[in-house]
Amino acid sequence: MPTGNSSRLRPWFIWLGLFYTVWLILVTMGNHWHTLAEHWGIAVAMALGSYAAGSTPMGGGTVGFPVLVLLFDQPATLGRDFSFAVQSIGMTSATIFILCRRQPLEWPMLRWAILGSLIGTPLGIFFIAPHVPSLWIKVIFAIIWCSFGVLHLYRLKELSRHEGLAPGAHRFDRNAGFLVGLLAGATAASITGVGIDMVLYAVLVLLCQADLKIAIPSSVVIMTFTSLVGIATKGLSHSIQPGVYENWLAAAPVVILGAPLGAFIVDRIGRAPTLLFVSILCIVQFIWTMQNEWLQLGIKGLAWSLGGVLLFNLGFEWLHQIGGRFDRRNAAQSGN
Repeated sequence: MPTGNSSRLRPWFIWLGLFYTVWLILVTMGNHWHTLAEHWGIAVAMALGSYAAGSTPMGGGTVGFPVLVLLFDQPATLGRDFSFAVQSIGMTSATIFILCRRQPLEWPMLRWAILGSLIGTPLGIFFIAPHVPSLWIKVIFAIIWCSFGVLHLYRLKELSRHEGLAPGAHRFDRNAGFLVGLLAGATAASITGVGIDMVLYAVLVLLCQADLKIAIPSSVVIMTFTSLVGIATKGLSHSIQPGVYENWLAAAPVVILGAPLGAFIVDRIGRAPTLLFVSILCIVQFIWTMQNEWLQLGIKGLAWSLGGVLLFNLGFEWLHQIGGRFDRRNAAQSGN
């Protein structure tokens, strides 16, 4: 990283020092060296997950969840709680890094999304998530991120051309931001541990036609806040799933560097290649989930899942049409 940025990054380096000190104390005092050795797989997987968390509108749980649930055959509830826990470190690190570098954020909408998440996420954890069967946690996760993948396969070139915010975009700040935080926090995030970042990102790039350089860091910040609210709520209610701490202990020292590294590297190589690669992974994990759960899902479950992907993308297209309509109206007014 450039030497000139060292003073700006001082808070981030202090954060790293504090974290590694506490982590080393936890491992040493608890004699957890064998735990790290047993859970090395999740640490390796989260190297990719944390990179995606810092460089795309996706939390690190987007990789951690399928690795734990589909590859390591762990309960879906563990995957969800682990997502909250690991993102509370990795994405907090990315957020501090973003703030230190003074990257542009869509604060007018973001602050309302934060307020909505503060209300919606605990409500979802207490009143919605407990009633969702484990199978459907997996399926909902697969649907959300497959929808994200499909969106970018046919809209990426257009989204990459946006600069700044569309004229008049700020008219949506309060209502759209609050609804994203409230509804996505209460549903997607509380059930799967991720998703609110993708919803805010979709509103920014489709409705407000925001630059990816604004939309992606803003999505990182809302997922950071939601993860902290989520893991705090789970901790205070003593409902964190067994096994989360051990996996977190192994993955945390990786993600604390990986997420900021993703935010840094993507500025050098461009966001489009990373988004394209991650979008393909999102579709692959959907196919993987459908294959893994075929005995329980069958044709009917597959049809419902594909319908969910279609419904999400119809919603994306609706946002895109509204955003385009306002853009054309503003262009006509400026022409006059």
